[in-house]
Amino acid sequence: MPFNESDTRAKLIDPTLYQRGWTEQQIKREAAAPPIDLVGGAARRRSRGRIDYLLRVEVEKDTQPVALALIEAKAEHLPPDHGLEQAKAYADAKRLNVPFVYATNGHLFVEFDRFTKLTSAPQPLSAFPTPADLRARYEARMGFSLTDKAARPLLTPYTGGEATRRYYQDAAIRAVFERIAQCRTRNEPPRALLSLATGAGKTFIAVHLLKRIADAGEPIRALFVCDRDELRTQAAGAFQNIFGSNAAVVTAGKPQKNARILIATYQTLDVADEEGTASFLAQHYPENFFTHIIIDECHRSAWGKWSQVLTRNPQAVQVGLTATPRQLKPKESTPEAQADAQLTADNIKHFGEPVYEYSIGQGIEDGYLAACEIRQSHVSLDGLGLKFDDVRKLNPIDAITGQPVSEDQLQQIYQKTDFEDRLLLPDRIEAMCRDLFEELIAGGDPEQKTIIFCVRDIHAERVATVLSNLYVEWCRAFGKEPADHFAFKCTAAGGSDYLAELRGNTRSHFIATTVDLLTTGVDVPMVRNVVFFRYVRSPISFYQMVGRGTRLDVPTGKLMFCVHDYTNATRLFGEEFVTPPTRPRKIADPPSDEPYDPFGDDDPERASIIQVAGFDVQVTAAGRMILTQVDGKAMPVPVEIYKQQLAERLLKEAPTLDAFRTLWVETIERQRLLATLPDGGRSALVVRVLDSLDDCDLYDVLAELGYGLAPRTREERAGAFAYKHAHWLAAMPTATAKTVQALIGQFARAGIEELENQQIFNTPSVKRAGGIRALASFGKPLDVLRETKERLFTV
Repeated sequence: MPFNESDTRAKLIDPTLYQRGWTEQQIKREAAAPPIDLVGGAARRRSRGRIDYLLRVEVEKDTQPVALALIEAKAEHLPPDHGLEQAKAYADAKRLNVPFVYATNGHLFVEFDRFTKLTSAPQPLSAFPTPADLRARYEARMGFSLTDKAARPLLTPYTGGEATRRYYQDAAIRAVFERIAQCRTRNEPPRALLSLATGAGKTFIAVHLLKRIADAGEPIRALFVCDRDELRTQAAGAFQNIFGSNAAVVTAGKPQKNARILIATYQTLDVADEEGTASFLAQHYPENFFTHIIIDECHRSAWGKWSQVLTRNPQAVQVGLTATPRQLKPKESTPEAQADAQLTADNIKHFGEPVYEYSIGQGIEDGYLAACEIRQSHVSLDGLGLKFDDVRKLNPIDAITGQPVSEDQLQQIYQKTDFEDRLLLPDRIEAMCRDLFEELIAGGDPEQKTIIFCVRDIHAERVATVLSNLYVEWCRAFGKEPADHFAFKCTAAGGSDYLAELRGNTRSHFIATTVDLLTTGVDVPMVRNVVFFRYVRSPISFYQMVGRGTRLDVPTGKLMFCVHDYTNATRLFGEEFVTPPTRPRKIADPPSDEPYDPFGDDDPERASIIQVAGFDVQVTAAGRMILTQVDGKAMPVPVEIYKQQLAERLLKEAPTLDAFRTLWVETIERQRLLATLPDGGRSALVVRVLDSLDDCDLYDVLAELGYGLAPRTREERAGAFAYKHAHWLAAMPTATAKTVQALIGQFARAGIEELENQQIFNTPSVKRAGGIRALASFGKPLDVLRETKERLFTV
């Protein structure tokens, strides 16, 4: 009988690799995709998905091994190249970042060389390259030797070991060190650009880049630049955990020139905008003062100003960090989109193409970022537009003074009508807030951490007021004491002091209405909803806004977040979803297909804000979507299509319900099955949440999708067990039957994983019933347990 995959590794591949010189120290089982499940109402990770073999060379004893290759092993009876495409996907510059890729069935292997893009013919495994072979090929292609001084950071171990880093963080750090070594070997300025999704840990990467460089013996006088005081505080904590007092925060009165690591904002350095003179930078830090510079969110401020940090230090190692995808191809030719394109071009011109990329879609698939549901809504007024007479007849007033607005004043304002900006519409605000509030209630509770992006300060203020009033009404209807500060404005003009409450208080400060204060970097893992009440034209800004919801928060059980899109902002996820809103016409407008741009006036000298009430505004659902990987890009997919894709994949692995049930009761087979489903197996969990099936085992979620089985809750399935299998229970000794029923009770509480918990027989109810000894009186305990699981899922 041919070896399965596990036996193929143990009996064929491992011995041959050892004979070819690959020791245990040089072979790592890299964690690739650790999915998360909800078990008994709590979140926990399943066994981590792993690459079969990550091959690393160790230049000297106790140095950091350098990853060069991976091997995807398949069962003995499969062709040797069966796993090659899977391995190539893991190996590229968006995953593990290794140049040599192998697939094998234990007898033959094939190689894909990422340097040459060539795939070899099958060869005997006995001819597999030795560590020296791969190292020589790697050094020849990279243009430097691992013994060169320029490569020392690559060989410097992580402080505290490798346990805390994630696979993609290690790949990103290696990619930067490789680029720096190449640049120094060629006598070029050392530059590198990293593109990683918000929540992926860019600060962790920055800290360990500088730490390993310092530990390699290089002199360090580094500058870390970010965009906000809040980000500076967060970064300072991370750097000081590693560097202690050698890391210091730069403020207006303290340039901190004696510290090895300086953490500053663009604003402090006086390079934040076009008005910046770089006076603080020039006064305190002469040219080439810094040896290393890391620019966080390097797509943010105007290149012409903040780039002075880089151009004044041309000899420094310079690393740019960004959360924005490298390729943004918006179909809308707006000033914001053009500015984004220019910033991207400037970054690439200076730093070069990103040496490593890790997208939001990949993070979701890997289980490092929260899954994303998208709920699109259509606001009737936005589609119909406003005519001048419609506005005039409703007696508009000045939103600040409350005084009537003359027809001449209205005509001036109307020429540049901006909803909620120049033209404040209370009915539109009320309708959108009420719809959102009902969505939150439908999700279980309005007391969910939420960020709403508004147009300007007065809009944020009004939205917070309307939502707070709706919340008080809801509390009164249910006899509940309202929490303090349910909704609050959080803008540069006020409310930013509540950020700590938004982040850490689970009993107040639930909804923050903002303009752009929360668009970048502020870490609020508990945020479950990101809401667009404003139109967004900049893809960069959009990705930053969505990024506020991507962080997991396992302590509160947050594995998903929802984007509530009232302005078609999610079209910016990809070209397939570019459907600009209809443009409301000015009274003299000729017919036009030009997309409406409701917030196009960026003139800081604003005229009066006009308030108009009396419109009938309707908000209707326009669809639900899930963010998932489509051809390597994060794209919204309608929920029904997402379910269809899940069902198709499930049926491919288990064509019948009986086949599915057989796989489900075997722990290893179930985990393998789930890993083959979209998004690394998390799709089943996503559907369970979407369909409000939290009380069901994932078996019932999938059985309904794939085989039309009516889902039963865990309690219903446990309750049916007693009458379905009464004869089987009656044939057992009393203590055995009671123990089986106690085990079924554990399933009702937490699902099939609970039955496989090693401590199941130590739970009080199972021990009182008789425990493992009672099962032993009827047969082998594991056999009885397995049959119990099989019977639990019989129809």
